[in-house]
Amino acid sequence: MHFLKILLVLILLIKLLPFCLIYSIMLIRYPGRSLLAGEKAADMILPFERRLFEKIWETWKRRKMKTVTIYTDGACSGNPGPGGWGAILMYGAHKKELSGGEANTTNNRMELTAVIQALSLLKEPCVVELWSDSKYVIDGLSKGWARGWQRRGWVKSDKKPALNPDLWERLLELEEIHTLRYHWVKGHAENEYNNRCDELAVAESRKYK
Repeated sequence: MHFLKILLVLILLIKLLPFCLIYSIMLIRYPGRSLLAGEKAADMILPFERRLFEKIWETWKRRKMKTVTIYTDGACSGNPGPGGWGAILMYGAHKKELSGGEANTTNNRMELTAVIQALSLLKEPCVVELWSDSKYVIDGLSKGWARGWQRRGWVKSDKKPALNPDLWERLLELEEIHTLRYHWVKGHAENEYNNRCDELAVAESRKYK
């Protein structure tokens, strides 16, 4: 309720103050033509209001979302070769581990698969704190590289084909559903969850040797 009151006051301020300011400027520019000044002010302020209210709406939706923490990792012997992936999902006191593997794959495919499988378990849009030691995954998402490859028909800026378009396509679909916050974590270091994901991934890869 307190948030709604603040929101209503904010909406009034957004609509009244900028319009009054711009309207005053337009009256100076078009003296004696108040109707024209009002139309010009509205044309200038409406696009700004639309973008701002869209941002407020997104913020409101995120307040209602659950926040889930996800750790992922991938492993591959031979690259290409037998591979595995592991993930840990945490929400409040709840924790779930999952893993899988393939007989002939690459490390990057396993890294991507781990994130896809973890996000696919979420039954509703969530705020996701995503932790991975894969620069390929984190930078591909957070820096917008994968979106760029997709727009160019899965071609990179250097004109070379982007690898793993099937997995990137699915991951970008999931990114649109959830609000992802990206964190890179150093692999094989002191993070217990990253190390556990590595254990899961390696164990899966060994099943195919």
